[in-house]
Amino acid sequence: MQRPTHHIFVCTSSRPTGQQKGFCHTRAGLEVMERLMEEIDNRDLGAEVFVTNTGCFGICEKGPILVVYPENVWYGAVTPDDVDEILDEQIERGHVVERLALS
Repeated sequence: MQRPTHHIFVCTSSRPTGQQKGFCHTRAGLEVMERLMEEIDNRDLGAEVFVTNTGCFGICEKGPILVVYPENVWYGAVTPDDVDEILDEQIERGHVVERLALS
C-alpha cells in the first residue's frame, strides 16, 4: 500500500446518495479537484500526494474548502487558479499560503 506524504481533501459537496448539494460544488469545487489531480500528475507527485473529494465541512460560506494533511492546514475560497500556488508553497516547500488559510 502506498503511503502518501500529503493527503488533500477537497469539498465537492458530495452527499452519501451521490447528490451534490451545497455551496462548494457551485463555487468550482469540482474544478479545483480536477486541477489538483492534473497538476499532481504533471508534476509526477502521484505517489506522494493523494486527493480525495469530500462532503460538507460545515463552513460553506468559506468554500470551496481544501484541507492538507498531515499539516492540518485548511484553505478557503480556493479557485482552480490557486492550485499551482498551493502545490508550490504547501506541498513542495512546506509553507502555508496565508492568503487562503483559514484560522
